[in-house]
Amino acid sequence: MITGSEMAVVDANAEALGVPRKQLMESSGNAVAETVREVAEPGETVVIVAGRGNNGGDAFVAARFLDEFDVRVRLLGRAETLTTAIARENWEALLAAEYDTRELRDSTAIDLGDADVLVDAMLGTGISGDLREPAATAAAAMNAADAPIISVDVPSGFDAETGTTAPSAVEPDHIITFHDTKPGLTELDIPVRVADIGIPATAETFVERGDLLRLSRAAESHKGDHGEVLVIGGGPYTGAPALAAQAVLRAGADLVKVTCPTSVAHEVQGYSENLILYPMQGRRLEPGHVGPVMEYAREHDTLVIGPGLGDDEETLEAARAIIESYDGTAVVDADPLKIVPEVETEADLICTPHQGELTAMGGKTAEDWRERRDLVAEFAADLNHTLLVKGNYDIVADADRSRVSRTGNPGMTVGGTGDVLAGVTGALAATLDPFEAAGVGAFVTGRAGDIAAETYGNGLVATDLLDAIPQAME
Repeated sequence: MITGSEMAVVDANAEALGVPRKQLMESSGNAVAETVREVAEPGETVVIVAGRGNNGGDAFVAARFLDEFDVRVRLLGRAETLTTAIARENWEALLAAEYDTRELRDSTAIDLGDADVLVDAMLGTGISGDLREPAATAAAAMNAADAPIISVDVPSGFDAETGTTAPSAVEPDHIITFHDTKPGLTELDIPVRVADIGIPATAETFVERGDLLRLSRAAESHKGDHGEVLVIGGGPYTGAPALAAQAVLRAGADLVKVTCPTSVAHEVQGYSENLILYPMQGRRLEPGHVGPVMEYAREHDTLVIGPGLGDDEETLEAARAIIESYDGTAVVDADPLKIVPEVETEADLICTPHQGELTAMGGKTAEDWRERRDLVAEFAADLNHTLLVKGNYDIVADADRSRVSRTGNPGMTVGGTGDVLAGVTGALAATLDPFEAAGVGAFVTGRAGDIAAETYGNGLVATDLLDAIPQAME
């Protein structure tokens, strides 16, 4: 089962893997035509009511496969307002071949004629809520007609995220959906056919450009809507928390603060005027700092803990207390990773080890990414947290799912790129669930490294990734 928004991600990932949407539309249209043949007899009248998006485009393709029927295609709206290039191309193909086509520009023009079969291709998985005109009038006319209705992908007026149906929705007799069923379709008590349209399985395995669709931002956004992140780090090292914090901002969070020992606060602040500091008295994170740090932590959406903290025994004791006391989402990186298997916490942890750190935590690894994926998934299920294991193929897994990211290059073995990854992931975790944040974080950070490598090759340094992060998220 797959939601409408997730289906959009998979479609885009398939295109990134070399299967263009035009090809997928051709397969979808053929599947619609096959369903029509199961319902209609040759020579009968098939009326297709199509919307202006790719759902309508699927139906335009279907019309070309139905020459044994009297096919009439009715477009809701003006052809010049078709919303995608491939839908427009397939509409123009019908015009060039002189199929029976007509634009229905307002609700008064709705006339289904003497249809023997109706095809509902008005609205697909990307639209929800009560139908607007002229779709509402068209849906009412279809429901009142004495002809079976075939809905394409989902019935118009059906919400493919929640499985709910609007009062004005089309009431089909058959549904042809693509790639996988959608939430709530089986509860409609209507025959549902799921068509394989040629999307490769790896479109769901590999994190790809389609996953960037998860990063949409509303035009009416306000300060704070996209996350406030606290980075807990520094002491033995100053660059690590500064890199992580700057990456948080480049990845789109609205605010980042750094809590670090006073011994390095001046240096950390000096890396960027964009950083806000909460200094802790001393040279290292210590158990006495836990109370004040937790006061800061509760004011933020996510934590990033670990960059530059070091492995002093008291520091790890303090990190353990913070993780155990926290109940939000926290990215754990570097030395505190080793304590995660022993920690009991209500927090959702995203752990970002390289393969050496993974084995130190008690996990296993392998050369082949497929075998490594299985091993990481098994360990993530044991921990009941999200793992992002860095490598030439980054493996992301939680208790139920796993993904693979293939961005990045050998130049990223340089120190500091892991701190950037932790910051990017922390920013994304403020608005995405931990598994999605880890997957997109791995993809974006690796892609930023690839952009930097175009200029610097194997001589890139971690700071080169920072300016490339926004481009990597496009």
